[in-house]
Amino acid sequence: MTRRAIVIGAGFGGLALAIRLQSAGIATTVVEARDKPGGRAYHWRRDGFTFDAGPTVITDPPCLNELWALSGQDMAADVDLVPVTPFYRLNWPDGTNFDYSNDEAALRAEIAKLDPADIAGYERFLDYSRGVYDEGYVKLGSVAFLDFAAMLRAAPALAKYQAWRSVYSIVSSYVKDERLRQALSFHTLLVGGNPMTTSSIYALIHTIEKDGGVWFARGGTNALVAAMVRLFERLGGVLRLGDPVARIETQGDRATGVVTAGGWQGAADMVACNGDLMHSYRDLLDHSRGAKVAKSLARKRWSPSLFVVHFGAKGDYPDVAHHSILFGPRYKGLLDDIYGGRVPDDFSLYLHHPSITDPGMAPPGHSTFYALAPVAHLGKAKADWDGDFGARFADAILDEVERRVAPGLRANLVTRFHYTPADFGRDLSAHLGSAFSLEPVLWQSAWFRAHNRDDMISNLYFVGAGTHPGAGIPGVVGSAKATAQLMLAD
Repeated sequence: MTRRAIVIGAGFGGLALAIRLQSAGIATTVVEARDKPGGRAYHWRRDGFTFDAGPTVITDPPCLNELWALSGQDMAADVDLVPVTPFYRLNWPDGTNFDYSNDEAALRAEIAKLDPADIAGYERFLDYSRGVYDEGYVKLGSVAFLDFAAMLRAAPALAKYQAWRSVYSIVSSYVKDERLRQALSFHTLLVGGNPMTTSSIYALIHTIEKDGGVWFARGGTNALVAAMVRLFERLGGVLRLGDPVARIETQGDRATGVVTAGGWQGAADMVACNGDLMHSYRDLLDHSRGAKVAKSLARKRWSPSLFVVHFGAKGDYPDVAHHSILFGPRYKGLLDDIYGGRVPDDFSLYLHHPSITDPGMAPPGHSTFYALAPVAHLGKAKADWDGDFGARFADAILDEVERRVAPGLRANLVTRFHYTPADFGRDLSAHLGSAFSLEPVLWQSAWFRAHNRDDMISNLYFVGAGTHPGAGIPGVVGSAKATAQLMLAD
């Protein structure tokens, strides 16, 4: 191995990139600021409970298995992926439940409960989703957009599928029941996008789930991260933990390596960043380009943050699904607040209950949960997340979970803590506490998103949620494939 690469950040994108580089014979070191790998997929173990920070929805397992196949290995030897059914249980304040899955007969029965007339419209939406999946994910999901010509080549497909329209707008053209419109459009929130403004191309998420299923890694998402680390280290890669990069060093228009806060100096032929885009350019890059790009990034739209309450409770809660979406009394109005900068009194929640699938996530006779509420990022909403307001917000979320799906929850709580937009900023150097990097609107997608290779520093690369195609495990793993192709070609 004569070529050396350094990857900054051990999130899914950074680890996937490092595995690809190491598999190709490039001596790769991953440098991670925190004490554990995972990035946004960090985890905690408290009082016998395992709490994943997220992401907790695993889709498109083949994109992950491909990382093992590069060296003739099998992912199943390192991690046990378990199918989750239903994918999500959707619940509305009026008590309506909707089990969302890829069981054709069961899904049509669920749609018929809302409005039988919408079954035909759903079929047409499914055809649309398959079309954008083929164009936007299969053909373009792991392709780097380095110049505007690449965007022009994609333009006919984008025009064919009316990519300028929002996911909610497209869904609404096929089905009429408002609850079903929410059921088919909420997915963009899982990658930081507003269903009312995110490009309709993101309707492809429905096909990713329908064709490939929704999965859980036994032991939690952290078990998948640990499996990726084991693979990387078996291949000869080096992971440095607990020592944040302080500076990306350059000479002329070339990156030469990194210096960490602890004083470690690593020389490299190539440097790739899986960290926050703004932090990487503004705070780390030892080059005049850093300030220039940071100024441009400051003008862009950043995705919201999240407020997450982690809690463990006595009892098994067999009626609470692995993944639940608890819609609030408002949909568009609440989205307007989240993306506009107001922290409202109501909320919609994603409730994760992993111990229903894997009892080992909690002590015997107990359950592990987290409840997540999208909230405005720190640049829009000035809330006292670290103080009394944050504590009251957490209590309100627990009250809502108890009222809607888990009677008696508060009396059964064993342990709890919450994670706020301020924590995203502190722990992950996330600009404005954003949980998903740049907001996935059309004019911040593909070529308009951060490029996988810097336009001036020819051996400085980027991977992760801020690059094409965006957030979510398939997105960042796809970005790693695109970036690796560039690095190996260069």
